Amino acid sequence: QVQLVESGGGLVQPGGSLRLSCAASGFTLENYAIGWFRQAPGKEREGISCINYSDTTTYYADSVKGRFTISRDNTKNTMFLQMDSRKPDDTAVYYCAARFLSGCSAATMRYRHNFWGQGTQVTVSS
Repeated sequence: QVQLVESGGGLVQPGGSLRLSCAASGFTLENYAIGWFRQAPGKEREGISCINYSDTTTYYADSVKGRFTISRDNTKNTMFLQMDSRKPDDTAVYYCAARFLSGCSAATMRYRHNFWGQGTQVTVSS
């Protein structure tokens, strides 16, 4: 019952936009820092964005800064990743994750997370 279910993946044209969602079940998302990760074929998993549990700080990797926006809706117990100005290099499997009462930084994204989504494929192509 404790899980994160992702949706919203698919194909988008270069320069287009896509929003991923991640619905939490079995726990209250507002007590967790939330993060988004991605992994492209043949590459390491990359932490691209997070927000701390109190929604006071955010982190964005240089590869997505200025194009992606992380957010959450605590009334729906759901987290989101708005992806604008998509590039072909954004093609990857995207994962959401949650870390209990955590801060958010490049360092914390390397730490163990409590829960993970199943991943959703995002393809950027003409």
